[in-house]
Amino acid sequence: MDLNLKGRTALITGGSRGIGESVAKVLAAEGCDLTLAATDSAKLKSVADEIIAAHGVKVVTHSLDLSKHDSIKHLADVAGDCDILVNNAGAIPRGSLYDVTPEAWRRGWDLKVFGYIDLTRYILPRMTARKSGVIVNVVGMAGERPEPNYIATSCGNAALMMFTQCLGGESVRDGVRIVAVNPGPIMSDRHRKGAERVAERELGSRDRWPELYKRFPIGRPGRVEEVAYMVAFLASDLASYISGETIRIDAGLKVRDPVY
Repeated sequence: MDLNLKGRTALITGGSRGIGESVAKVLAAEGCDLTLAATDSAKLKSVADEIIAAHGVKVVTHSLDLSKHDSIKHLADVAGDCDILVNNAGAIPRGSLYDVTPEAWRRGWDLKVFGYIDLTRYILPRMTARKSGVIVNVVGMAGERPEPNYIATSCGNAALMMFTQCLGGESVRDGVRIVAVNPGPIMSDRHRKGAERVAERELGSRDRWPELYKRFPIGRPGRVEEVAYMVAFLASDLASYISGETIRIDAGLKVRDPVY
């Protein structure tokens, strides 16, 4: 299916690995020029080189710590106008109220919650002035379910879901759509490390982590590409009647509701 994205520009945060890297590759395959931001400059260069070789699109990278407001402002300034903004950078720590320190909680929210909010604050007015644009927030399913041992993420993701709703219902008046995706467990380096910790705690060995997925509806975690394809669809004109909405990508996990 041709998403008719060729020639558009996309700014993707957290674009050096995981879901962000996959989104970058899918949008590049559709013909989008890219601006990628992340902290790891070497990994950014590697991803950019691979994308340019495979698709011949323009890729600009910026190595920045987006938990810092000055870095967010700088990225917005140097990135210029973009047709698509994918807010994806963020890693909020796991743990209970007593496990997550005040400093760790704030660092996690500065990157993901306020990072999304502040970059949108700078990019949205430009889209509004042009009467076109799409913002996709990669949030996470924890925002839909109260998880006391994932409390900082559950609360932060819930805030970003509401942020998407608050803006997305109004921005369409000016030709800009704002949407979100809520991935369930998606296999990545970070997810696997978490699965190994759970396997050690529940099954007695980190090596038994694949057994955890027997309880999932289709017996496996998601793939980063399965999130990236949805992001690309939502960024396209084929999704022109969707705004202020959060799309869950979890193969029915929430409705089945196992503990994971």
